[in-house]
Amino acid sequence: MEPVRIIPCLDMKEGRVVKGVHFVDLIDAADPVEAARAYSDGGADEIAFLDITATVEGRRTMFNVVKKVSAVIDAPLTVGGGIKSCADIKEALVSGASCVSISSAAFRSPEMVEEAVERFGSKRIIIAIDADANDSCPSKREVYIDGGRTATGKDAVEFAREMKALGVGQILPTSKATDGTKEGYDLPLTREIAEATGLPVIASGGAGALEHFYQAVAEGKAQAVLAASVFHFGTFSIRQVKQYLKDLGIPVNL
Repeated sequence: MEPVRIIPCLDMKEGRVVKGVHFVDLIDAADPVEAARAYSDGGADEIAFLDITATVEGRRTMFNVVKKVSAVIDAPLTVGGGIKSCADIKEALVSGASCVSISSAAFRSPEMVEEAVERFGSKRIIIAIDADANDSCPSKREVYIDGGRTATGKDAVEFAREMKALGVGQILPTSKATDGTKEGYDLPLTREIAEATGLPVIASGGAGALEHFYQAVAEGKAQAVLAASVFHFGTFSIRQVKQYLKDLGIPVNL
């Protein structure tokens, strides 16, 4: 088993790191450059930079901020939010990203995803799937786009399978129901996508206790675990999470 990656997430709005619950009620959390530097120094395996309002506001990702963040960290950087074209992906990579996360554009333009995999390689392309409960879907999880605002009627696990067929390298599912609640990840969503695709899955949305990180790996079959609130507000350090997982037999990079 590969070492499990711990990924602090910088959800960005108007140049600041924010955090909400169920994708709404956003509050200010940090300066992105200061937070990224601290997380990189604190042992983050990767850092995620997600411009959560770019798509809804009809603008591109804040690449100027991406450049500032990438300049102060040693950890790999994943950039997402407002990525709509291969030109956007190229600019993200030039700005210092190691990988790019695509969400709404992947649903609307799967042909762009296929082109991106061909041009930049599967390892650089992550598909972010925002999902919420819908009992009429086979997996009981429906894909949402536009920052979780727009229901698509598409089953989340089926969509993940379609993205795998296009050659993407990882899947990042986030449950609206658990986001920001600190009550644990949506383990059925994470597990079903991991089993259906065989791709590395990044658990996201709901971490509030140390056992949630273990559950994401042991029950959710995640190969990486993303969290925001518990790191932003000092509930746990990245090294605390890693030591906890190591003590339970989960491989990590300490």
